[in-house]
Amino acid sequence: MENYDSRSDHEMTMGEWMLTLIISSIPFVGIISLLMWAFSRSTPVCKANWAKAWLLLQVIGYVAVILMWGTLISVFQMGLFD
Repeated sequence: MENYDSRSDHEMTMGEWMLTLIISSIPFVGIISLLMWAFSRSTPVCKANWAKAWLLLQVIGYVAVILMWGTLISVFQMGLFD
């Protein structure tokens, strides 16, 4: 017995991708949209996978920025550049 997912397997057009990229680049709205696209069952599989990958890259980026700022602050607090 085959297991069918309720997600759509249709290929997205260039216009759909352009709209997706524009919406995902809007602050706050983009993050909410990415979460909806990543975990909604009605989202096409290619769009859901893209949204999950983009969310993961954003989390990695935020963690890297926090680590760099923490390192920079600790270096200045230790007085290495006085």
